[in-house]
Amino acid sequence: MTGSGAGRPAVRVLVVDDHEFLRRGLGLVCETFAGIELVGEADDGREALALIPAVRPDVVITDARMPGMDGLALVQAMGDAHPDLPALVLTTFEDADLVGSLIQAGASGYLLKDVGPERLEEAVHAVAAGGLVLDPRIARHLRRPDRPDDSLAVLTGTERRVGALVAEGATNTEIAEALHLAEGTVKNHVSALLRKVGARDRTNLALTLAKAMGG
Repeated sequence: MTGSGAGRPAVRVLVVDDHEFLRRGLGLVCETFAGIELVGEADDGREALALIPAVRPDVVITDARMPGMDGLALVQAMGDAHPDLPALVLTTFEDADLVGSLIQAGASGYLLKDVGPERLEEAVHAVAAGGLVLDPRIARHLRRPDRPDDSLAVLTGTERRVGALVAEGATNTEIAEALHLAEGTVKNHVSALLRKVGARDRTNLALTLAKAMGG
């Protein structure tokens, strides 16, 4: 579906999955969503990376485990080549360590493949707007009391980079220049950090991040 309503452009989606039946099915589902446009399909990470410059997606939906370049390797490569392009990972594996690796690599969302269409539609729009989406069945495994570093487990790779500079006292302008991001994008990441870390203000956020990151 190419229309989005309210005059806003549709969210352009690239679907990546090595199983053709699942890939085509997911693509067909995406085409029924309001304000979402399917712009391409790929059967592994390498094909996806080759397609991204041509189809210019706003969100990449990818399977986590694929032969060749898998979802984790794709997310890592996107972090280098397309740092502002969010990845929404779909999988059948309830693997907390894999989730942590994907999020640290920069994934913006992680859902199990049995997710309902409405939830998937919400997730696509959420990550396109800069949010983080985690299936609650996965999220609970990321906050175990026996893992003290889990306070940062739900941060994306970009949020960690922004957070490291916030912890050093850098301003939004300085962070934008250092990471080659728009200042508005930095502001959105800082807002997300405040919410996820539970900090009451920027000073408290800086102190909390410095402690959590070993500063």
